[in-house]
Amino acid sequence: MELRVDRERCIGAGMCVLTAPELFDQDDADGRVLALRLSPGPDRESAAREAAQMCPSGAISVVQ
Repeated sequence: MELRVDRERCIGAGMCVLTAPELFDQDDADGRVLALRLSPGPDRESAAREAAQMCPSGAISVVQ
């Protein structure tokens, strides 16, 4: 599994951080998504998928 984030598409809602704080953070300067891990382990796959689904701007995608 691989995570992709589109910082240009991000609106800084923070749902990813609330859903999966071990995988995402927000940039202090602009509030946009920062991926902490682009290749989460199997134990984090569910959280990664949920964060992608919760993102209101669709800035996070999961690639198998």
